[in-house]
Amino acid sequence: MDQLRMFVNGQAMSGGGISIGLKGAVFLGKASTSSNYKFFSFRNEFPGLHRVTVGGYSIPGELYAVTYEILHDQLLPLEPEELELGCITLQDGSGSLAMVCRASSLNLPDVVDISSSGGWKKYLGISDGSDG
Repeated sequence: MDQLRMFVNGQAMSGGGISIGLKGAVFLGKASTSSNYKFFSFRNEFPGLHRVTVGGYSIPGELYAVTYEILHDQLLPLEPEELELGCITLQDGSGSLAMVCRASSLNLPDVVDISSSGGWKKYLGISDGSDG
């Protein structure tokens, strides 16, 4: 089966509330986006990426190899409606699929820019195991 690369940076990461959506996927390692993104918290429930041309950040996350079936049947049904599947650029210049903010969702109440937080887990105060 064909493998797709999927970057996750919120509740689908290891230990997150929808990480079950990646059951059967192959963990490729920690990764970060290029520095062309803003990162937003929606109601402190989940985050979303938004590509920008100025003032962006590199956002940490995890990279997985997924099949179309895992993506379509397991992960996407768990994702919130404020996000949509898109393509992003990783720090190494390669591309990946990822969930990104729908443009219309950025104007909703309780959306907070958390770009400078160091990622979703740091924003929530959860150790990602790299703190020593």
